[in-house]
Amino acid sequence: MMKSLILVAAGGAIGASLRYLLGVGVYRLTGGPTGFPVAIMMANVLGSIAMGFFVVWAAHRGLTHLSPFVMTGVLGGFTTFSAFSLETVTLFERGEVWQAGLYVMLSVGLSVFGLMAGLWVARGVFL
Repeated sequence: MMKSLILVAAGGAIGASLRYLLGVGVYRLTGGPTGFPVAIMMANVLGSIAMGFFVVWAAHRGLTHLSPFVMTGVLGGFTTFSAFSLETVTLFERGEVWQAGLYVMLSVGLSVFGLMAGLWVARGVFL
């Protein structure tokens, strides 16, 4: 358990650092704020691609023991969107199309609502 926790933490530090560097790179390339979250969208898409690739690659090579470090740590630190995408595709591939659609709608809708609620509470407390 402790070994897995250390691997997740190390991977998370790497993933979060990569996400930060991606943001800095996009900021520099675009000359400043773009008004659209380009860096986050790129992190979500790249992380999803990487997770899809890793799942198949690790399974075929017998390296699924690296999942805590790579999937939860690095890719989770880089973007949690990759895990969301994996769960959605897994439901879809199982033929649970209705559940996949519901999962997408609820995850996105409730996450956005949750963020708005957090903003509302924090603004009420701190402002």
